[in-house]
Amino acid sequence: MSLAQRTVRLTSWGRFPVATAKVVRPARQGNLVELLGDDTHPSLIGRGYGRSYGDAALNTSGVVVEQVHFDRMLAFDETAGVLVAEAGLRLKDILEVFVPRGWFLPVTPGTKYVSLGGALACDIHGKNHHGDGSFSSHVEWFDLLTADGQVRRCSKTEQSDLFWATAGGMGLTGIILTVALKLRRIETAYVSVDYRRTRDLDETLERCEAEDHHYRYAVCWIDCLARGKHLGRSVLMRGDHLPLADLPARYRTQPLRLPRKPEVTVPFSFPNGVINAWTVRAFNTVFYHKHPKATSGVVVDFDSYFYPLDAVLEWNRVYGRRGFIQYQPVIPLETSRATLVGLLEELSRAGIASFLAVLKRFGPQEGLLSFPMPGYTLALDIPVSGDAMFALLDRLDELVVQSGGRIYLGKDARLKPQHLEAMYPQLPTWRRIKQTVDPEGRFSSDLARRVGLVPPD
Repeated sequence: MSLAQRTVRLTSWGRFPVATAKVVRPARQGNLVELLGDDTHPSLIGRGYGRSYGDAALNTSGVVVEQVHFDRMLAFDETAGVLVAEAGLRLKDILEVFVPRGWFLPVTPGTKYVSLGGALACDIHGKNHHGDGSFSSHVEWFDLLTADGQVRRCSKTEQSDLFWATAGGMGLTGIILTVALKLRRIETAYVSVDYRRTRDLDETLERCEAEDHHYRYAVCWIDCLARGKHLGRSVLMRGDHLPLADLPARYRTQPLRLPRKPEVTVPFSFPNGVINAWTVRAFNTVFYHKHPKATSGVVVDFDSYFYPLDAVLEWNRVYGRRGFIQYQPVIPLETSRATLVGLLEELSRAGIASFLAVLKRFGPQEGLLSFPMPGYTLALDIPVSGDAMFALLDRLDELVVQSGGRIYLGKDARLKPQHLEAMYPQLPTWRRIKQTVDPEGRFSSDLARRVGLVPPD
């Protein structure tokens, strides 16, 4: 194989686990076809910028195809708002070009340093899933390089089975080459945000149920260490893009100006254990009480609302060299309260500290393996420690399965395979499509083998 390769130790954003794999960085589509024709490697998986949290883009003893050179914008239809771009383009690059022109991403996760291909492969969600759905809802079509070397154009009407198997399919149906994404019109680069403090989980869920539909974006910070009558106390942060007519006068000369902020970097890995129950409890108390009981119409730039963690580069280093796991389940509406109480009580009893704890309400599922379902999702960043932590997460899995919920594969690093089919009931359909387009199993990953999406190599 003429394509240069190097054997490296890789992690993703959570810095756990670590894998050794051959990494290639192709520059042309022909390189990818050449790579598929080389049968000396058991498997390969695409990768963008390493911002998934677990092992979805790791491939021990296989090949990892980094698509960072596939980062061009190819076309934009100003009337329809449809951008056609290569899969390695970052969301950050889209924002920098299109926000000044009055366009925004239709769905965005909590970081802008992810690729278009990764966003589609994970079928990412944002703060607006309850109204606008997942990333795939706004994808017009994409081009997929499959194991036979063919490029297949997939849309909701053309090769639709492959479209829905790829959206949320974790890169296992092929290599996404190009994505056509419909952007959203905006009048300003600012968001109007309403903040409200809640006293407990019941009030949090009641307000989400009654009020979220009034907002395009809705998210709750939740105190995962609160106990007793304060269990589930939260700060609700809900908002929408600010119309030009409502923009304060001081911003009106440049309503679509990009935020300009100094870059701050965590320069080294913190000692293991800095993020613990004591430090997180102190942070949670300050964060909860710094917000008034209710404040409305706070004007912030889009960066501050959508990407607060991006303000600190390499922030994952604060969890130490052992890294962290983002544990993110979704719980169906009908079982949400009881299950969330069970999850929060388990975490609080164990003294497991999550520096980031976020609750959001979801709408319907899209892709066959897409994570969302109507219900509530809880995202927790948990430092990797000893066996007790992993045993706790296993217990949480049982609660999630019993509730009819599931774990987000795009962030998972330790789920056991026995739960997969219960969590993802459309898995047999997905496997049939995968077998059709990849009968020899050329596309695989550590995640896929660990949870049983594909057979072991």
